[in-house]
Amino acid sequence: MSDHSLSGTQVLEAHGLSKQVSSPEGTLTILSDVSFKISAGESVAVVGPSGAGKSTLLALLAGLDLPTAGHVVLNGSNLSSLDEDGRAQLRAENVGFVFQSFHLVPSLNALENVMLPLELAGQSNARSAALEIIRKVGLEERWSHYPAQLSGGEKQRVAIARAFATEPAVLFADEPTGNLDSRTGANIMKLMFELNRSSSTTLVLVTHDQSLAERCDRILSLDVGLLVSDERVAE
Repeated sequence: MSDHSLSGTQVLEAHGLSKQVSSPEGTLTILSDVSFKISAGESVAVVGPSGAGKSTLLALLAGLDLPTAGHVVLNGSNLSSLDEDGRAQLRAENVGFVFQSFHLVPSLNALENVMLPLELAGQSNARSAALEIIRKVGLEERWSHYPAQLSGGEKQRVAIARAFATEPAVLFADEPTGNLDSRTGANIMKLMFELNRSSSTTLVLVTHDQSLAERCDRILSLDVGLLVSDERVAE
């Protein structure tokens, strides 16, 4: 496990990130010269209108996609200098994901879904570690249920448990409450912030919800691919 408990260390750096794609109308610029640094343990919201480039930025920061220009440093490693296998390895060791649509494996029960990244990381105590985090997210009564038997909120709890299971340096969450009713969404976010604090995991959250963004330490605002503001949230 990489040590990411050092306060003040930069866990994520974006250096001049640009992303362009070809389209029938010509070259589209999705992101243009975006730069910022995020310290270990920070919670950072990425906000902006649809089409601002938020999900693209998240994909670049996680090494799921490569920028047209610029580079990302994740926990000390320059993603652009790694091949696809190298980036996958770095993600497995440093990154957790929570998406709007849960992305659970339907043929595995809740516990097995949470065990999956632990087993992939070669942890011998995957089952007991997964049970512990299932308890933390309040699903100890439901661990043997399959995704189809769980409510939306329960599925997202499983997804969060799975994301935090490997104690990642960075947790990326893309509209994690997008498919949930407001009460369930509020509970899910409370859980994510609690886990963020207790595990000193850095949280990077893409959201349309301004009140949610304001619960983070910092807000990065994107508009038409540009970083238009980077503000600390007042205590």
